[in-house]
Amino acid sequence: MSDEKVVLNFPPQIIDQPIIYRLIKERGLVVNILQARISPNEWGRMVVEIGGNEAQLDAATKFLKELGVRVESLAGEVRWLEDRCNQCTACISACPTHALVINRAGMTVTFDKEKCIACELCLSTCPYQALEILFE
Repeated sequence: MSDEKVVLNFPPQIIDQPIIYRLIKERGLVVNILQARISPNEWGRMVVEIGGNEAQLDAATKFLKELGVRVESLAGEVRWLEDRCNQCTACISACPTHALVINRAGMTVTFDKEKCIACELCLSTCPYQALEILFE
């Protein structure tokens, strides 16, 4: 079994369908929703980790694309450049997974790479460009 992190972009006309349920129930996949923004009459966006064997993952991608969902591999990784960080904490509120937090004892920013989902929200908030995205 392998896990794959992907970004799913849903067209507005299908956001009311049980797509994630169908991936789990009908295709036997393990789906972990890392981030989601779904609103009526707008494109929806989810960052998910999908677990299954290669055939299941291929079938899931085909199913999603047939529905009109754009599937993008989350091939990037965020890197925190500690030497550039000025400890301003601007990035803290942007991080939905709390990969970037403030250590109250020392009043310093810390980064937990394992919690990061590479949503890139922190990149635009950092005035010192102490965060960057790396692509494989």
